Amino acid sequence: MTPAEDPQSPESPQLTRAVGPSAAPSAAPPEENLSRRSGPAPVGPGTAALAMLTSALWGGTPTAIRFATDSLPPVMVAANRFGLAALFMLFWIRWEGVGLRIRREQWKPILGASLLLFVQIVTFNWGVAGSNSSHGSLFINTFLFWVGPIEHFVTKTDRLTSRKTLGLLIAGLASFGVLATDTRPSSALPRDEVTLAGDLALLLSGLLLGIKIVYTKWAVRQVEPGKLIFWHDVFGTALFLAYSGLFETTRGRELTPPAVWGLLYQGILVGGLCFAIQAVQLKHHSASQIAVFSASTPLFGIVFGWLLRGDPLSWWLLAATVGVGWGILLVTRREPETSPGTG
Repeated sequence: MTPAEDPQSPESPQLTRAVGPSAAPSAAPPEENLSRRSGPAPVGPGTAALAMLTSALWGGTPTAIRFATDSLPPVMVAANRFGLAALFMLFWIRWEGVGLRIRREQWKPILGASLLLFVQIVTFNWGVAGSNSSHGSLFINTFLFWVGPIEHFVTKTDRLTSRKTLGLLIAGLASFGVLATDTRPSSALPRDEVTLAGDLALLLSGLLLGIKIVYTKWAVRQVEPGKLIFWHDVFGTALFLAYSGLFETTRGRELTPPAVWGLLYQGILVGGLCFAIQAVQLKHHSASQIAVFSASTPLFGIVFGWLLRGDPLSWWLLAATVGVGWGILLVTRREPETSPGTG
């Protein structure tokens, strides 16, 4: 499935909203295996349109966060986002008939996922608050730069082919090109100032998202995906609230309508609608069929940041967006299968 989370999502098929845009093919192997056994349905115009819609919504997540952090501290924004997402998931898992009780062997994967959610989203929201939404959308999608090597060298659950390696190199070079050029002082003063510290926090969040996706692949073998998402949202929200209560303040801040809309966008559209659309699509299509649409997520993020926040456009930024999208496409595209007798 496509990147979010969050994943967003761009975090794992069913955890994309947790990295923000966050959102990569990882959290729903049972559905994908079922699709493979019965043969995945071809992707028609309706499926493609819905997949593009989810990519667009994930792409807009950093912009929504930027509006929300105009009125609220970054970690408090995360608490509101995942509190709303947990409320949606409560109804979802009840509808699916999944129980909420955590068995003894499930505590470790759930708490581990919750902790990873906390540190990944905190660094992401800090980074967006210290940079702009365009850079947030671009840098969070570098998670694939880390997932591939981790799965190849550490967990040994996937292998780096020459095509995937090329995709990683393209995405990595494009991102670091922006880091080297788009953080330089400018005579113009955009609405959201880009800082090197903010961009580094976004890159760190991309690394943490990559680790979280790989961890989630292991966790969903121990915990039902819906239950895992619900409880990691609940415990993650508790951590966000605890941190915000201890270290953040709303003194001198006024909650504006754009900030409210930004919170609702993250919690309901990204945390609810995007999850529901992709969960339904995975019942009929393989994750790799849907994942290719995630290549458009950074582009949507750049466009939303430019239109709604006045983020400056540069040739480096546009080239990097194309590079990251191309890298995502190369990494997520399924290898062509060789039929017997073709060599």
